[in-house]
Amino acid sequence: MKELSQEIIKGIDSSSVYDLAIKTPLEKANALSLRLKNEILFKREDLQPVFSFKLRGAYQKMKSLTPSERLKGVIAVSAGNHAQGVALGARELGIRATIVMPVTTPEIKVNAVRAYGAQIILHGDSYDDALVHCRDIMKEEDQVFIHPYDDPQVIAGQGTIAKEIIDQAGPEVDAVFVAVGGGGLLAGILTYLKDMHPKIKVIAVESEDSACLQEALEEGERVTLESVGIFADGVAVKQIGELPFELVKDRIDQVITVTTDQICSAIRDVYEENRTIQEPAGALGVAGLKKYLQSNQQTGKRFVTVNCGANMNFDRLQHIAERTEIGDRREVLLSVQIPEKPGAFRKFCEQIGHLTVTEFNYRFAGSSHAQLFVGIGLSADGTSRKELIGQLEKDGYLIDDLSDNDLAKIHIRHMVGGRTPGKMENERLFRFQFPERPRALLEFLQRMDPTWNISLFHYRNHGSAYGRVLVGMQVPEDDKEEFEGFLRNLGYRSFDETGNVAYARFLLGHPPS
Repeated sequence: MKELSQEIIKGIDSSSVYDLAIKTPLEKANALSLRLKNEILFKREDLQPVFSFKLRGAYQKMKSLTPSERLKGVIAVSAGNHAQGVALGARELGIRATIVMPVTTPEIKVNAVRAYGAQIILHGDSYDDALVHCRDIMKEEDQVFIHPYDDPQVIAGQGTIAKEIIDQAGPEVDAVFVAVGGGGLLAGILTYLKDMHPKIKVIAVESEDSACLQEALEEGERVTLESVGIFADGVAVKQIGELPFELVKDRIDQVITVTTDQICSAIRDVYEENRTIQEPAGALGVAGLKKYLQSNQQTGKRFVTVNCGANMNFDRLQHIAERTEIGDRREVLLSVQIPEKPGAFRKFCEQIGHLTVTEFNYRFAGSSHAQLFVGIGLSADGTSRKELIGQLEKDGYLIDDLSDNDLAKIHIRHMVGGRTPGKMENERLFRFQFPERPRALLEFLQRMDPTWNISLFHYRNHGSAYGRVLVGMQVPEDDKEEFEGFLRNLGYRSFDETGNVAYARFLLGHPPS
């Protein structure tokens, strides 16, 4: 592994990525630095020509190809930033490029790749489907595969970021926070810093829905996750790359995982700092830094976050805005039972004092009480949700905290009042992730036993590769085994929400015990 590290350092020092990539600025985040009581520096990789660091590695790899390899053309599989990096790099070098993308890829990304002159082949519903097809094409046409992260030249190209950080900030940096998916970016930055400036901590940041590095470190070997969440689609990888894992496993200082809400909060932090919008993966560094400082009370330190991409679909912004306040603990979502009588809501508002009601929904729950779904903004004076809930319970209210309840945040908040009259016999509630493709719903209905009545159906999509679906079905107890087989064979990711407290309160009308 020492030889590989030396090869990567040599590649960084002699890199020609600046034929096409730019040396991105290292900017002080003034407001965030003041708030967190440390000097925070943003490495602005979102300013690259393709709005992502991926151009560095893709170009370095293609520049290293021999004349005969260039004549063969290159091929890559990607649903986003790597595709754009390969396409632009190939155009610069006069190399024929083919990009295989899932049919679920947002049109904005397909058009961006097409604008650089690459041939696009849309195939399959997922990255894995596209990868299989890509390999078939490689065999037929003998093209050169440009891997997004598991290649020494690609890793070296990404590692040029670390050299720039030292050139711009000097060695007086306490830690660098780096997003990790397949691991090419992390491996390049870590290899350079640990070889040249070993006192600088390198902290990896993963989405908790795709924490393949953390799992690998715990097991002592690479593992393949059963599934990954794709909110942070730029790092939605089931298994970390072989070369990146070998390079980082013994030298990484820490791995931090962050939630969707924490990522959304970080996106807002960056926007408030410089009026740019990071994609979810691009904001991981900031999210990880904030979580790190929550458990490490440090001041006066100097931290760098790599803001690595800004290829955001506009139609995802509503979902991000909804989740941001909770991610920064500036809002709490509660289920609250109040008396069903005039003046009760006013009294409740009086009890929460100067705090702002950000959302209010309720459904008549009987002759004596009502159930509220309420959002409350937490003030900047330090009022915590624990303190708020404690005070409300002291005042006699029955409270369920829904702030970390995905069913409540994604669906129930939009469905309060949807309870059916009477008792729904044998109703089971499931969340599904439907692939965004024609006939996905029809396939679901065709596979389902026609005797199972659909009692509820709710759909939300946030510009992702899948739609969020909530389905209630009446399934007799005798059909339990058949139903479980249906779920297995369907192939859509699903979550049983029948026991979820938000479902019990707002769709079934079960009061707190």
